[in-house]
Amino acid sequence: MAVPSTTSIKNKASSFTKQHLFFLIIFSFLLPSSSLSSSTSIHDLLVSRGLPAGLLPKEVKSYTLSDNGTLEVFLHEPCLTKYENRVFFDSVVRANLSYGSLSGVVGLSQEELFLWLPVKDIIVYDPKSGLILFDIGLAHKQLSLSLFEDPPLCKPQGILKNNVRKEKGFEAVTY
Repeated sequence: MAVPSTTSIKNKASSFTKQHLFFLIIFSFLLPSSSLSSSTSIHDLLVSRGLPAGLLPKEVKSYTLSDNGTLEVFLHEPCLTKYENRVFFDSVVRANLSYGSLSGVVGLSQEELFLWLPVKDIIVYDPKSGLILFDIGLAHKQLSLSLFEDPPLCKPQGILKNNVRKEKGFEAVTY
C-alpha cells in the first residue's frame, strides 16, 4: 500500500475546498430569492392563524410578530374604515396573536351608538359558524365573517381627531 505524498493531499484538499466554495456561492445566490418569495403579508398571516384577511386594512405598511405571539401592525397613518359600523385604526395596532384570536388589542376602536369604544379582543371560535366575535368591553358583538373577507380601504383620519365634539361645534362648559 502506497502512502500518498504531501503534494497529492494538498491537491485533493484544494480541489475539495474549491468544490465547497463553488456550492456556497451558488447557494448564496439562491437563498435571497427564495427567502423573498416566502415573505408573508399580514393578510396571509391572519388567514394562516384562522382569522379573516380583512380584519386589517390594505394600508398596512409593515408588521412584526415576536416569538411570544405579540403582533405589531404599522399603518402609514391613523385611518377610518367601515365593516358594519365605522372602525378607527391607530397608526400602530398591537395584539397577542394566537390561532383564531387577537387578544389584548390596542389601537383599534369601533363606533357604537355614537361612542367610540376600544376593541379588546377579536375571536373566531368556529369558522363554520360564519361568525366573528368582537369584545368591546361593555359588550360582545358577533358579526358575519363575510364582512371581513377582503382587506378594506382605510381613509385618513381627517374627519376624526382626538376631540370630535369640539370640531363639530360642541364644547364642554364647566361652571
